[in-house]
Amino acid sequence: MDLVLSSLQNATTIIALFSLIPLCLFLLSLSKDSKNKEAPIAKGAWPILGHLSIFSGKQPPHRVLGTLADKYGPIFTIKLGSKHAIVLNNWELAKECFTKNDMIVSSRPNLDSTEHLAYKGAMFAFGPYNPYWREIRKIATLEILSNRRVEQQQHVRVSEVQTSIKELFDVWSSKKNESCSSNYVLVDLKQWFTHLTFNMVLRIIVGKRYFGTTSIVEEEEAQRSVKAMEEMMHLLGIITIGDVIPWLKWFDFNGHVKAMKETSKKLDKIVGEWLKECRHKRNLGEKVDEHNQNIMEVLLSLLDGTTIEGFDSDTIIKATILVIFGGGSETSSVTLTWVACMLLKNPIVMEKAKEELDSQVGKERCVRESDISNLVYLQAIVKETLRLYPPGPLSGSREFSENCTLGGYKISKGTRLITNLWKIHTDPNVWSDPLEFKPERFLTTHKDVDVRGNHFELLPFGSGRRMCPGISFGLQMVLFTLARFLHSFEISNPTPNLVDMSESFGLTNTKTTPLEILIKPRLSLNCYEIM
Repeated sequence: MDLVLSSLQNATTIIALFSLIPLCLFLLSLSKDSKNKEAPIAKGAWPILGHLSIFSGKQPPHRVLGTLADKYGPIFTIKLGSKHAIVLNNWELAKECFTKNDMIVSSRPNLDSTEHLAYKGAMFAFGPYNPYWREIRKIATLEILSNRRVEQQQHVRVSEVQTSIKELFDVWSSKKNESCSSNYVLVDLKQWFTHLTFNMVLRIIVGKRYFGTTSIVEEEEAQRSVKAMEEMMHLLGIITIGDVIPWLKWFDFNGHVKAMKETSKKLDKIVGEWLKECRHKRNLGEKVDEHNQNIMEVLLSLLDGTTIEGFDSDTIIKATILVIFGGGSETSSVTLTWVACMLLKNPIVMEKAKEELDSQVGKERCVRESDISNLVYLQAIVKETLRLYPPGPLSGSREFSENCTLGGYKISKGTRLITNLWKIHTDPNVWSDPLEFKPERFLTTHKDVDVRGNHFELLPFGSGRRMCPGISFGLQMVLFTLARFLHSFEISNPTPNLVDMSESFGLTNTKTTPLEILIKPRLSLNCYEIM
């Protein structure tokens, strides 16, 4: 009897084990499917063109993609012609991408703008991840944009801001009798920020300034340079037909490639002249104190006569200068303009900023750079502006160099990566009232969040290997300029309750129209003199 029961038990066990086989195979197939699962593809793709048509409206691309994220979730795919692009929309995926997969997403796609505007990749910010990029990035980080170098440039920032404040005061003085009894005068603040940051970066790079000089020739050269730089920043954000449909590369349907070539020639000539002047002074044997070297002099001392990965020294220097110039001048003026817009829309915030300035600095002296660390509310205002209006709301386009997984989805080599920083910055799961301008959040709930790529819910300068190396350079310019301006002038909106917030998208998210505001001095007159 026992033998029979034992045999039955063994048979039952064998049958049970065999019955588990189909279940195991089913679970294994689910596991395999999950590993091969791809991120959802947005509907509405056209044959050949893919989703390019969704960007043809008036809304800027980051808002268009933000609307798609509301429908498809934190990660989805769009088709750009024959190319696939993954769009990231929350901080958890950004963290996974720029930590676990950072090496894999550190390269750039080969675009028409890289070929024609970025010296075939010699501009390290736009070139692929390779030995050349690593070498120039190291030079930029350690020799040009280091904290030590930023500190050495302090006298240039102070001098340029003081000179520009004096020029704005002179404009007020010349027009105040034409104004009404309030003594306010109308100025274009966007233009003032553009000229100030241009002069400041130009002095840091080549040791001279253009705007505000008595030379008509230099003034005209300045206007040409600013226009060419703005064209470059706009065109660097353009997707050409050849970028997404390679077999149509030779058809320049919208004339973008032609514009890139023309703009590149203009800028190459401008920067080439600066390089020629600097090299001439160097060949004459003019000695420059190491602490007072401009960036062009530093690059010449490091690179003159060398070749790196096929690029000659002149190409490397010109390309690097243009990257720093665009990143330093354009993005700083864009940020300052958006800060001013937000303050005009939120007068209570502006009053609090002035109260802090008066408390920490007073009205009998000028703001010093050493005061910035005490102006915590002002710093919060800049952070909140960078949250809502990051200079590059879609970050820079990247390309996966290997197959990988992200958010549980399979990503194929060659897929492009679009990080929607604006969507991450306005995620309601992270930020209460995400579309509201509330600097106080950086003094309370988010006071430990910085903008240096360590906190993935706020990435205006990116993160990982490809993050902007000029964070300290740019922030110091913006904070000091803003502090001096708000401390020096009362500002008022000429059209109460109406501030034009229209956006124009290129590589940077710029305001399309002038920013005309009313100003009048708020300090003792000696604060407006050049010391």
